[in-house]
Amino acid sequence: MASKEILLLVLCWGLVVLATTSFGANVTYDHRAVVIGGKRRVLISGSIHYPRSTPEMWPDLIQKSKDGGLDVIETYVFWNLHEPVRNQYNFEGRYDLVKFVKLVAEAGLYVHLRIGPYVCAEWNYGGFPLWLHFIPGIQFRTDNEPFKAEMQRFTAKIVDMMKQEKLYASQGGPIILSQIENEYGNIDSAYGAAGKSYIKWAAGMALSLDTGVPWVMCQQSDAPDPIINTCNGFYCDQFTPNSNNKPKMWTENWSGWFLSFGGAVPYRPVEDLAFAVARFFQRGGTFQNYYMYHGGTNFDRTSGGPFISTSYDYDAPLDEYGLIRQPKWGHLKDLHKAIKLCEAALVATDPTYPSLGPNLEATVYKTGSGLCSAFLANIGTNSDVTVKFNGNSYLLPAWSVSILPDCKNVVFNTAKINSVTLVPSFSRQSLQVAADSSDAIGSGWSYINEPVGISKDDAFTKPGLLEQIKTTADQSDYLWYSLSTNIKADEPLLEDGSKTVLHVQSLGHALHAFINGKLVGSGYGSSSNAKVTVDFPIALAPGKNTFDLLSLTVGLQNYGAFYEKTGAGITGPVQLKGSGNGTNIDLSSQQWTYQTGLKGEELNFPSGSSTQWDSKSTLPKLQPLVWYKTTFDAPAGSEPVAIDFTGMGKGEAWVNGQSIGRYWPTYVSQNGGCTDPCNYRGAYSSNKCLKNCGKPSQSLYHVPRSWLKSSGNTLVLFEEIGGDPTKISFVTKQLGSSLCSHVTDSHPLPVDMWGSDSKIQRKPGPVLSLECPNPNQVISSIKFASFGTPLGTCGSFSRGRCSSARSLSVVRQACVGSKSCSIGVSVNTFGDPCKGVMKSLAVEASCT
Repeated sequence: MASKEILLLVLCWGLVVLATTSFGANVTYDHRAVVIGGKRRVLISGSIHYPRSTPEMWPDLIQKSKDGGLDVIETYVFWNLHEPVRNQYNFEGRYDLVKFVKLVAEAGLYVHLRIGPYVCAEWNYGGFPLWLHFIPGIQFRTDNEPFKAEMQRFTAKIVDMMKQEKLYASQGGPIILSQIENEYGNIDSAYGAAGKSYIKWAAGMALSLDTGVPWVMCQQSDAPDPIINTCNGFYCDQFTPNSNNKPKMWTENWSGWFLSFGGAVPYRPVEDLAFAVARFFQRGGTFQNYYMYHGGTNFDRTSGGPFISTSYDYDAPLDEYGLIRQPKWGHLKDLHKAIKLCEAALVATDPTYPSLGPNLEATVYKTGSGLCSAFLANIGTNSDVTVKFNGNSYLLPAWSVSILPDCKNVVFNTAKINSVTLVPSFSRQSLQVAADSSDAIGSGWSYINEPVGISKDDAFTKPGLLEQIKTTADQSDYLWYSLSTNIKADEPLLEDGSKTVLHVQSLGHALHAFINGKLVGSGYGSSSNAKVTVDFPIALAPGKNTFDLLSLTVGLQNYGAFYEKTGAGITGPVQLKGSGNGTNIDLSSQQWTYQTGLKGEELNFPSGSSTQWDSKSTLPKLQPLVWYKTTFDAPAGSEPVAIDFTGMGKGEAWVNGQSIGRYWPTYVSQNGGCTDPCNYRGAYSSNKCLKNCGKPSQSLYHVPRSWLKSSGNTLVLFEEIGGDPTKISFVTKQLGSSLCSHVTDSHPLPVDMWGSDSKIQRKPGPVLSLECPNPNQVISSIKFASFGTPLGTCGSFSRGRCSSARSLSVVRQACVGSKSCSIGVSVNTFGDPCKGVMKSLAVEASCT
């Protein structure tokens, strides 16, 4: 690399370093970028939803985001959390929005506040409070006066809070953007003319609040000026804003996908994610946000869907527990540095597109002052291609983008990962009763049986079958439908040889049927079809027979036109069918008695403080409708904690009175369709890359460390269908002691080394770098090292047809005893074990 080229790159990198965040700037935009303090900016953003973690986690999540190269943190504002009862607000604890925004500011990052107030987000009811449903004459998200009045009141409430705390950039704060509405353009055609007028109203309402920063609408191609319309999706390189005066912005780049109970676990290869990001900036984008950068956990009953799992990990760069996911976090960090090396050229001019050939694209940003940056893309999915550009040759792997900050030297290729792979490890231990108890594990539990059927004083009777959400107002997942009826002795259903079937149809999401106090069966829908239709064989007796149907929701609908009209519960018919003689008795229109919620909920069993807990009798196992309680000591250390609910059926769990969410380890994913590893080449979709087939969708449930005391913690479970609580265990998650890297001799020089004076004994070229994940660790051993044609992936590397005999000794000498090390990947370092063959270096190391 020539000295002038190095100097140019040093100067570019210096510009990046100097472009630190400074608040109190005027924020505008033009056709190229968001303009802060008069300067166009390339901005990398990531979504972190404050209620999906804890205030104790926020500083670490924000710092890791900054360390990963983010400029902006993006979050929704969750109306149903902040106003659970009309005009009664909650901004405390996990809901402390002001504290979250201030912590982002303290870290020197900007904020994009997506007020909505509709959020979707796989969140219960799309973020709307259920009380909206009961306002006379209301229709959601359309030109409807009752809805607009409530939407404006809440939006103004949030804006006023931010203004009072001086959190908008126009006041010296970190908020540089706000969003009104959310993905309405995906469904606005269903609302017709009223949808169009609603969007115009929403835009005008937002502008009238005078935040001093731009407003955006995502997925809204007709967003009225000056609202910026933005793109959401797996790819947004082809997106064009609806005015040449607006910048090209990507508010949701889906880093993975959400998990549903009953589904396999989705993941998105980082090579494809990086490809999508590089393509977006290549084709004129200057603001890009990862949805999610940290997904977190759906505590309480906040998950929507229905059937969205408690985990909202999203295969994000920071996992559910806040740990760095490698190589995703590190590869994207390198990408962000490479893009920032191009920032001065990107914001200075519009691109040109020299022709390279089929499935090949060159994009050049060149200014009259001599700045020049380029992107070279191979959008083919099959073949690596060598291209000629500006008189030089470049190897472009299939489905990849190379970034050239100086229009000559490749600093980064999206398909070539330089960062380490960290293999997380899990430490498992049995649930230990509190230290002040001498009881064995099995006798450390107490229990209370939840009554079958009606047990509360607020039960009521109505003819016919009621829709569940209107009946419960989502105060509980549970609604009892109870009926007692007399069966005459000469009833044909009781004839010898006749088999009786209870037929139940429900809008969803699940139900448990009890006949004369005994569970006869359960049924549940799925994320693709929430409706439930079941036929249970039953035995009836002459005289009084009791039918108790427990209907339950698993998160309310959060997406789609008119989604608030999507019902739940047993709306019928409910029938008794005699299979032997064709007899059919319809029970649907009879007088049913209803009870919202459980007796245990009314008596606050989740707190664990009731005097009714039975610890003397034999612990009931594998029985429905049982509350369980135990006390326990927290696992030692500071690593993130989860509970493995293997052995339980379905229910909800509380630790020290705080809900860690719904558990459902018995809902197993389909056997087929998983691809691990997955070919990153080609367009990604939510079902392309799946793992964990044929296993429970979710077994581990996050318990925040800040919710735990060293001893004397209380765990309460409500089990619906039957389980054995003595089988559950604690798991702590670590980044692991093993780390790997695999670098080819055609990799670019690591982006950190561009312009550095690092003295590695090699010619400029690819470098394999290792670094222990924890600051007090050093590399203690090298499990595997091969320079040549190594095979496999981290944890299962093997030597290929050729391997340098010096591989292990060279790597050991360079790395063992150090926290980090770097090794040149070339024949200069290892010799040439097979001439004329493209070679690579694969290493697996241990840190202690």
